[in-house]
Amino acid sequence: MDWKLEVVVVPVSDVEASRDWYRDRMGFVLDFDQEVGPGMRIVQLTPPGSACSIVMGHGIGQGEPGSLQGVQLVVHDVEAAREELLGRGLDPGEPQVMAPGDGGTFLFFADPDGNGWAVQQYRGGEGG
Repeated sequence: MDWKLEVVVVPVSDVEASRDWYRDRMGFVLDFDQEVGPGMRIVQLTPPGSACSIVMGHGIGQGEPGSLQGVQLVVHDVEAAREELLGRGLDPGEPQVMAPGDGGTFLFFADPDGNGWAVQQYRGGEGG
């Protein structure tokens, strides 16, 4: 049996501002933005190339804005990812090598609410 992680709820304080930030600053694709019932709005966005989306809105999730920490976006080239983030007006800092070799280099940044994200380099056995 496959167990696929396909949605992560991101707690935010302002749904419209967060939707725009993830879409316009991060380049996530806006998949869905709709009020699905009284007091329940769902906004779903997906990072380019990902099978997992993020969801935010009203009437979903119970976390406090900024309480989500440690979600990882995985890339093949952390330096190229850093340049793209810098070009989008974000400052992820310098790459941090946590473990030499494959998969041990990271960038870190937060959304406007303080939800913490990591970008991990993974080269599928090519080395780091």
